[in-house]
Amino acid sequence: MNESRYSLDILRSAAEQVYQEMPPTPQYEWPLLGDRLGATIWLKHENHTPTGAFKIRGGITFIDWLVNEHPEVSGIITATRGNHGQAQARAARKAGLQAVIVVPHGNSIEKNAAMRGFGAELIEYGQDFNEAAAYAEHLASERNLKLVSAFHPEIVRGVASYGLELFDAVLSLDAVYVPIGNGSGICGTIAARDALGLSTKVIGVVSERAPAAKMGLETGKIVSKGKADTFADGVAVRTPNTEAFEIYSKHVDHIVMVDDDAIADAIRIIWQDTHNLVEGAGAIALAGMIAEKDQIAGKRLAAILTGGNMDQSMVAAVLAGRTPLS
Repeated sequence: MNESRYSLDILRSAAEQVYQEMPPTPQYEWPLLGDRLGATIWLKHENHTPTGAFKIRGGITFIDWLVNEHPEVSGIITATRGNHGQAQARAARKAGLQAVIVVPHGNSIEKNAAMRGFGAELIEYGQDFNEAAAYAEHLASERNLKLVSAFHPEIVRGVASYGLELFDAVLSLDAVYVPIGNGSGICGTIAARDALGLSTKVIGVVSERAPAAKMGLETGKIVSKGKADTFADGVAVRTPNTEAFEIYSKHVDHIVMVDDDAIADAIRIIWQDTHNLVEGAGAIALAGMIAEKDQIAGKRLAAILTGGNMDQSMVAAVLAGRTPLS
């Protein structure tokens, strides 16, 4: 981790930028979850942001940096499965920039609608995130738009604000479980922990249908999988981002892999024990914690609920006891 890039002063300053547009999100200790797992369990509720996901934080700080450092830019283009796109579209519109968002075919209908609601021009292309990202890169030069990756230091600085909030509010956490998609969330958590000088373990969680991050950690190099078809679309990444992997592969304690049945079960557990509704990627951190139940007894733990944006039809299926795409 580059300490100068993610110093405490820099992260606090980024957090203040975030708070100009949204309040901190809550973190609650949930006793029913604690009873279920035999530990003290806190959840960080990023499902309570104005876009329903943590990505809004990085959208705020990235677009602010962009308009100050590159005033010639008139618009942005990015690829997403939804939450990153909502964040970038919202911030771009507020700054007076055009926002073009590329999503794969079959993407969440309601996330697509939300991105359009935040002012984006939406383009559907490809069968998964990686194909959509390649097309966004092609269109960027063709349409003279600034290509925005889902991972960028300015995004990480904004995202790290949720880590600062959690660690400031909850002392002496033994570990925090974080989903791994394109990497801004887990890298932001690591940055906040290290800037505060804490010993809390950061544990990543992936779906077995999108296992590239875990495989890369185990082999020590970037691994690309042929597909990533988990219903937890926020972690459905075939190939890890190189810069993100460089950070979390060195600073994460370990990565847990869970199947999609476990993710669906975690959504139901969160609903039963907290009456919060979260999407697949928002529940996967708790699923990882549940998978390690035997190792966590008596500990103080947190899980990041990264978002709550799931289509109604999928919600209905999960709460009825089914696993989408299974």
